[in-house]
Amino acid sequence: MSPWPCAIILAAGQGSRYRQALADDQDKLLAPCVGRDGVERPVLEQVLVNLPAEVVRRVLVTTPGRPRVAELGWAYGCQVLLLDSPGMGHSLAAAVAASADANGWVVLLGDMPFILPASIRRVIAGLTEECISVPRLGGELGHPVGFGRGYGAALQGLSGDRGARCLFAAGKVVEVPLNDPGVVWDVDLPAALVFRER
Repeated sequence: MSPWPCAIILAAGQGSRYRQALADDQDKLLAPCVGRDGVERPVLEQVLVNLPAEVVRRVLVTTPGRPRVAELGWAYGCQVLLLDSPGMGHSLAAAVAASADANGWVVLLGDMPFILPASIRRVIAGLTEECISVPRLGGELGHPVGFGRGYGAALQGLSGDRGARCLFAAGKVVEVPLNDPGVVWDVDLPAALVFRER
């Protein structure tokens, strides 16, 4: 078993706020975006490029009918789960069930393209079997979030649109202070495709 956790990339959301703002049907995960390395790629590909190479086990969750999203997942070594997901909780539960023997999980959102690889490594470094590792930027908690092996059953018990934040209350949460605006930067609206230091 790899000492590194399994990466779960959640890419099943419909991006309704983004679509409404743009007044067309563009999938925000495929929108062109210039990464912090200066290279233009689709939003989701930026997320996948930023995953440290050491994280070899990867599960990407998306919905059927998004062949380009699935292709990007396969191109970056992901096991791709196609789900008609009613929400983040359902997606997370399915991804953890598909990797139940992993040495923990690090959960990334498919619309957060500006997280530095070093930040992902720091979150993983703070992870133990019985803790949740979460980045903090100033007063905000961000992503990715790491879950130790001990949270496998609880993660598989999630459902609907209820994400894993509900596990923080009873869990051992280790906050990882970072100076990386990418950990709280998601692409909800087209203007967020352009990164600016805060």
